[in-house]
Amino acid sequence: MTDFRYVSYETDGHVATVTIRRPEVMNALHHEAHLELDAAWRMYESDGEAWVAILTGQGERAFCAGADLKVDEAALPQPYWMTFKPGGFGGLTERFGLVKPVIAAVNGYALGGGFELALSCDVIVAAEHARFGLPEVRVGVFASDGGIHRLIRQLPQKVAMGLIVTGRHMPAAEAQRWGVVNEVVPAGELMAAARRWADAILECAPLSVWASKESALAGLHLSLGDAINKRSEHIMRLEASEDTREGPRAFREKRKPKWRAR
Repeated sequence: MTDFRYVSYETDGHVATVTIRRPEVMNALHHEAHLELDAAWRMYESDGEAWVAILTGQGERAFCAGADLKVDEAALPQPYWMTFKPGGFGGLTERFGLVKPVIAAVNGYALGGGFELALSCDVIVAAEHARFGLPEVRVGVFASDGGIHRLIRQLPQKVAMGLIVTGRHMPAAEAQRWGVVNEVVPAGELMAAARRWADAILECAPLSVWASKESALAGLHLSLGDAINKRSEHIMRLEASEDTREGPRAFREKRKPKWRAR
């Protein structure tokens, strides 16, 4: 475990688990916690043996309740949530170059920046009691870390706007019905379910997964033809890799492939 105060970064095989550790404030983030999360994501990006990550919060009440509004701002030049850069809120909401997949294991409230963190992940697994929302409008601030824009892209417009302009909470079952959440499980099964998703990803060639994620997100706002023909660094890396030959070879030999990420 890496020596952080408010976050933990642990690895098990090719899986990295990042845990927010402020359960006394529902895992809300202050400036120091944000900086530690940003450092944890940098570690994940640079760790050649970490191929998929799980993000969760400590305890059973909350994944992350957003920005810690009780923080003492006197020592900061501006409200601290305006200083969250370069990777965005929690080091993740604007980490657009991260091609490795991230799974959110939502163990309770995911509100404000916490919902924005979950929406930044590629897969969301939620405990049955989890709730999602952007309550910023209720306290006179603005969900400026991508939640508004991700919601309006991922949900039908009226459903998204209903959440955005009222700040209401959406239960996990409803979030799953609208496709925001991939799977809802009993609280005691949450981390096992997230690990099951991680293991399913690890069955695939990591370079192929990363190139596929990069291509899917980069093509969202392109025409179909431009998206199909867009070449990226990770696509070219995949095509030149040993793994792209190992997969067909393992298929012919009727065995599991041995991925090397190179």
